[in-house]
Amino acid sequence: MATSYGQFCPLAKAMEILDERWTILIVRELLLGSTRFNELRRGVPRMSPALLSKRLQALERHGIIEHDASGYRLTECGRDLHTAVMSLGVWGLRWIEDFGDEDLDPHLLMWDVRRTIPSAAWPPGRTCVAVEFTDLERARRWWLVVSGGVVDACDYDPGYEVSATVRATLRTLTHVWRGDVSWEQAMRARQVEIDAPRDTRAVVPDWFGRSMLADALAAVSAG
Repeated sequence: MATSYGQFCPLAKAMEILDERWTILIVRELLLGSTRFNELRRGVPRMSPALLSKRLQALERHGIIEHDASGYRLTECGRDLHTAVMSLGVWGLRWIEDFGDEDLDPHLLMWDVRRTIPSAAWPPGRTCVAVEFTDLERARRWWLVVSGGVVDACDYDPGYEVSATVRATLRTLTHVWRGDVSWEQAMRARQVEIDAPRDTRAVVPDWFGRSMLADALAAVSAG
């Protein structure tokens, strides 16, 4: 249990529950649609399974989540954290401009890309796009497959015909997905290469989409 701040302030009482390491990130994963334990682990890959179990138990004890055989779900109390979590994310995107190499993770990036892909923008039938991180040796090549509105991200060749190949460093593609730079800017600077026929190359950026926080920040800035 988190240490009490000894204050009646509602913010202090909330943080007694939420400021333990990883807790807010678990809530983030649940808000983004993860329900299974293994899905949650993919969203917080550096968290041990034992600690994840402990944090989930604490969130359930406080009435923020509930679970049954179908998985974990936010309660009304938990869903009410959406605005607070999104606001924190937008603040971080707006004011914390850089991140270290230790913060880069191809597995986490591709997991995030997978769940934010606008599948309706992809062609009907099955479409496969390869992603190559030019600065990596391990986890260098990935494949995004969209079929019937279902999106999958593979770190092995699924054997499908590739419609386009995107090449960039892990840092560059992370910046693009976060919305720090646009596809156009990255391609003009030759930081991103899209190997595909001209018509396909023009629409690949629309296939990828970007972080929901980037859209939220754009909305705040426009307002």
